[in-house]
Parts: sequence; structure tokens; C-alpha cells
Amino acid sequence: IANLGYAQGRFGLPVYPGDTLSTVSEVIGLKENSNGKTGTVYVRSVGTNQRGEVVLDYVRWVMVRKGNANAEVGEAVVPELAKSVSGGDLIVPEGLDLSGYDARLAGSPHFWDDYEAGEKIDHVDAMTVEESDHMIATRLYQNTAKVHFNQHTEKDGRFGKRIVYGGHIISLARALSFNGLANAFRIAAINGGRHVAPIFAGDTVYAWSEVLEQEALPGRDDVGALRLRMIAAKDHACSDFPYQNSDGTYHPAVVLDFDYTVLMPRKL
Repeated sequence: IANLGYAQGRFGLPVYPGDTLSTVSEVIGLKENSNGKTGTVYVRSVGTNQRGEVVLDYVRWVMVRKGNANAEVGEAVVPELAKSVSGGDLIVPEGLDLSGYDARLAGSPHFWDDYEAGEKIDHVDAMTVEESDHMIATRLYQNTAKVHFNQHTEKDGRFGKRIVYGGHIISLARALSFNGLANAFRIAAINGGRHVAPIFAGDTVYAWSEVLEQEALPGRDDVGALRLRMIAAKDHACSDFPYQNSDGTYHPAVVLDFDYTVLMPRKL
């Protein structure tokens, strides 16, 4: 039915045109939902290239309909997941040398050294989601779920229309974050994430980020890591940094809460 969240994602070797990728997934947890009609399945997926080298390793949990709503389900198994990928476990591509990095090509002078924990960045720009945009992108991601494509069935569903694929929202928010994080050249880890609310065609996505940690990498003085919280909001400019209310519930505009780590050049 839906992707719900992510954890312990680590990007391995870079992927280049001509590489062939394959994925193996293992079910590591299972929990029936209170309605008795659906459940949450926890899955670890490992992607490798044609040489068997890991390019991505991550955990996600998804909501799935029960084949038989009356079937008994065993005791819930919920895996223990780390809150973040530690700096020492991040993978810096072999041979990467940023000593000659030219920030003018990205259009921003801000390097790793210019950020600090607690800093909040309004990415200002916004993008409206159109039906054709999200359907083409979702096909590219090889997601064929009818909730994203089949208006004939979804007109009678929970929302009365197609839902925009959550991966498309992550992609849009990441693209918007270029305004403020232009030199964040590589995503190194996905520490956690939640699709808080659905998005539909016609909605406009805004985004802001908070620097959670500034991490030096062992043996590297040319590149560092920033752990970021990226928040995407629907039809709501992010100058007020919408996030959670005092009771822990999300601001009604928030659609994505995404914790990830990027690599960024350091000043030499």
C-alpha cells in the first residue's frame, strides 16, 4: 500500500553508466496493524553491481494488505535499528581527491566548515507536482503500484485519486535543497525517514533542512560529512520551519521527515 519509513541506509561504491544492478531483499520484521486488515513489513535490501560489489544497503518498512483479513498473525517482530550511520562507517569513493574542488561550478562558496549543528536552512524554492511528472518519474523508479497509476480504481479508494510516489517527493525535496546546500555532492547515508502525509498532483512542495551533526571523517582533511534533517511541506512556504508541535505531532503541512548524511568539501 505504501512505503512508511527508512533506516540504516548506506551508499557503497558509485554507480556509473553501463553498470548492471540487482537487489536481494530479506524480511526482518512483521507487525499486524490494529485494523486487522493490513500490516507492516520490515525489509533489508542490498543492491550490488555486476561484480557483486555493494552499492546500497538499507532498511525500509512498508504497509501491506493481508491476503486473508481473518488469518491469525504471530507475535510482532520489530527490528532494532540504529538511529544513524556513524561517520566511521560512511564510504568515501576510492581515489576521491577534493583538493582542487572549484566551488564556482556549483555556484556556492559554502563548504563543510561553514555549517554548524542546529543551523536551519530555508531552501526558499518550490515545485508543483503534476500528474505527468510524477507518473513518468515513478515509472523510471520501476514502481508499478496501482495507487500511483490507476485512476479508475483509485477514484473509489481512500483518497479518491492517485497518490504521488514517496520516492518522487524525496527526489524533489533533495533537488530543492541545492539552494543552501549546493556543495553537498554525494548522499552517503539514509539514517531514517518517514512519509508523514500523502501528496497529490496539484500540490506544491517546499523544503527546509536542519544540520544535526557536523562530522569529520577519519584520515580526511578534504571532505567532511553533514547529517541533515530534511523536511518537505505541502502548500506551505518554509520560512517558519514547520516541523512538530509541542505534543510531538507533525505540523499539518509536513509530508516528509528525512534524516540523511551528505559529503561536502572542506576548506584547505
